[in-house]
Amino acid sequence: MSSVIVDPGVEVPVPARGELWTVGAVILNRRGEAFAQKRSADRRLFPGAWDIVGGHVEPGETLLQALAREVAEETGWRLRRVRTLLGVTAWTGDDGGGLRHEADYLVEVDGDLDRPALEWSKHSAYDWFGPADLHRLTEDRAPGELLIHDLIARATGRTG
Repeated sequence: MSSVIVDPGVEVPVPARGELWTVGAVILNRRGEAFAQKRSADRRLFPGAWDIVGGHVEPGETLLQALAREVAEETGWRLRRVRTLLGVTAWTGDDGGGLRHEADYLVEVDGDLDRPALEWSKHSAYDWFGPADLHRLTEDRAPGELLIHDLIARATGRTG
């Protein structure tokens, strides 16, 4: 974790006691496309939805520690640099887990971007999304479920 570079001005919230936090990482390849993975149909939260790399912050973890852990667990890559805080949101899932706060970052990683080591029990597919592919991130999503689309659009410099 000590070798992760955090760019100047990147905010890292500190969770208050009792708050549930999640983190997300938008990872771009050399072509400026963003990585997303499709959640398995049997997942409790957002089944079948495209998602960025990320997950919950464990007790005693900082947001950056959780970000590094999730990147490694979900892809096999190593978090190298945190470039930008893309946003902080609050949401309540349909799993009874209550209100969560989420910090999403544009990051850089080390590893073979052509061969992510996905957690296949949790994700059924992955792909890279450029401007022409953004519409795929809205498939089967309700109007209020466009967080992933909007994050990737922002990270790739596109609005649609």
